[in-house]
Amino acid sequence: MTFTRYLALTATAIFALTTQLAIAGPKSVILIIGDGFDDQHVTMGRNYLKGQSGHLLLDTMPVRAAVQVETVDADGNRLYVADSANTATSIATGTISQIGRIGVDAADQDQETVLESAAKAGLRTGLVTTASITDATPAAFAAHVTVRSCEDPVSVFGTEKYGMQLPGCPQDAKINGGLGSIAEQLAEGPVDVALGGGLQHFVIADEQGTSALDRAKDRGTYVALTGDELLDYPGGDAPLFGLFDESTLEVRWQGTDGRVAEPVKRSFLNYIHRYLGSATPPDIMRCEANPDYGDTPSLELMSEMAIAKLSQDNPNGFFLMIESASIDKKSHARDSCGSIGEIEQLEEALAVSLEYAETNPDTLVIVTADHAHAAQIVAEPSLYRNAPVPIYSPGRIARIETREGHVMRVNYATNNMNSEEHTGAHVPLYGNDAAQSVVEPFMTQRDLYHAMMNYLELSK
Repeated sequence: MTFTRYLALTATAIFALTTQLAIAGPKSVILIIGDGFDDQHVTMGRNYLKGQSGHLLLDTMPVRAAVQVETVDADGNRLYVADSANTATSIATGTISQIGRIGVDAADQDQETVLESAAKAGLRTGLVTTASITDATPAAFAAHVTVRSCEDPVSVFGTEKYGMQLPGCPQDAKINGGLGSIAEQLAEGPVDVALGGGLQHFVIADEQGTSALDRAKDRGTYVALTGDELLDYPGGDAPLFGLFDESTLEVRWQGTDGRVAEPVKRSFLNYIHRYLGSATPPDIMRCEANPDYGDTPSLELMSEMAIAKLSQDNPNGFFLMIESASIDKKSHARDSCGSIGEIEQLEEALAVSLEYAETNPDTLVIVTADHAHAAQIVAEPSLYRNAPVPIYSPGRIARIETREGHVMRVNYATNNMNSEEHTGAHVPLYGNDAAQSVVEPFMTQRDLYHAMMNYLELSK
């Protein structure tokens, strides 16, 4: 993608937005989800991007609330830590579900989503993500499967991932009378715009030799596989799909030389007894450009394109979900810089959304998270540094030099394996002026669903 073409698109988008009159019009909702985005991540992003006394764009939004995350097991027992599938399902459908479920309740019954209700009412709909568009969060708004890994016609019968055999959902396969895999449902469903990754799931054929990509093109869908092809989108009524990576899109930043959080280095004596020897923290790192990012379309660009398509000559309004997905994915990997770069992308997508809402005041803009995640800002150096014994975190540490020239220490300590886990805290919510009429100071994710439905004057 050339910089000139990007500027041309941006100028076009801004012109289209600013030429609309700031008068009452059709109601629209832009829901921005930072996957795994909790107050620790907000603070981490603020410290690095703006400085401790600075302000993110999020901080300027007039509405702030707390959102409780809810989930249950198969017997209806309350669980206090959830995954992206069931939490996105709660936001999308207003029902509490089990872990790993997409668009179904705790009894595995399909539930109509806010996106589907919007489409039935004549509103346009869109999904934008830095993950695969078949991943849990976007999928929960437009698909219905009992296992989140049922992303293509093969995985519905089970698949292997991370060296583990994952269950399938054969009852959801088209050959068995079901709705099909997530990719198939997205290809044939009511989504007008879907931009992100996940190409690998769209090219896998079913028993008849038909792939989800084939199904999408049969609808007349314009499919972009590169940023340049996205910029070449001719417009019109045909659906727009962008599949810019086999799976999740590359993140913008990484730690120095690709480093992530590391354990402290303990002396031999310290292994003998925790009061003996010494413990040395990891070296300081900086956030640098990820060389694999290349010409990956930014969340800002994808959001601009989605809003432009959904709003053009549209008397009915739209529903758009935008996800900054790798706040979560890089938290799993203990990659603080990767998460911070994704927070910056969320901020850029928010700027695009608020700019549209300024000239279209009947647009509700909400930013929230599906769940909280591992990442804790801890003391640098330790508050107990003068103790006569070694004091250190038992987790893994990233010591990041911020743009203020100081060190922010981020700790990860949810387990001893290769992937950190989600945490059970409630998550923040931010809203624009339109949110004042529908957002309460404390809500559940089910309440958020009803708030969006009420704002759009929709019913199941």
